[in-house]
Amino acid sequence: MTATHDASPPCVAVFTRDLRLHENPMLSAAVDSGRPVVPVFVHDQAIIRGLPRRAERDAYLGDALADLDRSLRARGAALVQRRGDWSTEVLRVATAFGADTVHVLEDVTPYARRRLELLRRGGGRVAVHGHEGVTVVPAGAVRPASNDHYSVFTPYHHRWLATPWRSIRSGPRHVPAPTGLGSAADARSASGPARAGGPSGDGGESGARTRLRRWLADGLEQYVERRERLDEAGGSSRLSVDLHFGCLSALEVAARARSQVGGAPFVRQLCWRDFYMQVVTSRPEALWENFARRPWTARSTSGQLDAWREGRTGYPLVDAGMRQLSVEGFLPNRARMVVASFLTKHLGLDWRLGARHFMELLVDADVVVNNFNWQWTGGTGTGSHPERALSPVRQGKRFDPSGSYVRRFVPELEGLPAARVHDPTSEDRRRAGYPAPLLAR
Repeated sequence: MTATHDASPPCVAVFTRDLRLHENPMLSAAVDSGRPVVPVFVHDQAIIRGLPRRAERDAYLGDALADLDRSLRARGAALVQRRGDWSTEVLRVATAFGADTVHVLEDVTPYARRRLELLRRGGGRVAVHGHEGVTVVPAGAVRPASNDHYSVFTPYHHRWLATPWRSIRSGPRHVPAPTGLGSAADARSASGPARAGGPSGDGGESGARTRLRRWLADGLEQYVERRERLDEAGGSSRLSVDLHFGCLSALEVAARARSQVGGAPFVRQLCWRDFYMQVVTSRPEALWENFARRPWTARSTSGQLDAWREGRTGYPLVDAGMRQLSVEGFLPNRARMVVASFLTKHLGLDWRLGARHFMELLVDADVVVNNFNWQWTGGTGTGSHPERALSPVRQGKRFDPSGSYVRRFVPELEGLPAARVHDPTSEDRRRAGYPAPLLAR
């Protein structure tokens, strides 16, 4: 349909992975322009084709878009959804509404930067304005004197903490819309997923803000003591999915947490996220290539890789982690490190095999954080101890001392006492039908 236009040309506000109203510089700029605003989300066919479907991920996105649309309608606008080539669809919406300005998030991944450049090249008289909003501190704002990025975390962290953060803005009370926007949005509402039930409750900004409030009130103070424990619930904030889809602003989360008891170590984890994003901004090739130029030869053994993927390596903590990943699409950070170290250091397989598997299954699949964490653990990334290897047995006894985490996901071992659940005997394995350990490298 053709929408009717108001006297002043509207602007298009393109949501990508900033599916929120609060603390959204892109949306604030569009509303501050004084023009009618056309909110848009494009289901990018390139991303859909490149990332295997995961029901929980689709459900979260569907919830997030439905929540965003409700919030926009309560403020006078509505979300237009399209599907197809991202830059083409954005320009089609701009043309349909007679818009001469597009506001969009500046992202850091090589693909996001390429598609934004395509939008700028194809826009003609449509001005494209990029805005920050993915990171706490803009990716290029913290640089050493001798380089365009930091390759070591600690000096970056010191500078990051000393860098002023932008002021946090609440969501707009009113989003002025051009005539005909509601019916245009309704006509396109079926183009995206509309499934309910995100991985950690209701998906979208409303549910995410509730989770954040609960975490700050009930979880943050105990974060240092509980964050690594696998046998205790509540050690993880479970906000990674909300941050990945941008239903929470990383800046707002960091700002609200840093002034509270237990906040500093939690904010440090958000700094790691910023650190990796400033690395990939300067070295995009390192997303899938070894960041550190160290001599290292990976083997390729399909049988061992399959056993790792399926959680049947014979190492209880590794198998528990891989089975949780398969079932829930989530994995605590300590478990991620253990299974990654096992694949790369114990089996000697290429980190990219594991990174791709994580990208397929994780609901919070953020390619930058995922891949650079894999490189850090595998010894090809920014870490200063490339030979460090984590023993699944020792890690299990330390971080799952009761064995409850392993028993939850490896029910074959549920009858074993805590003293043997991480290192079962041959007889334990025979009785449980649990495999012998894969041979070490």
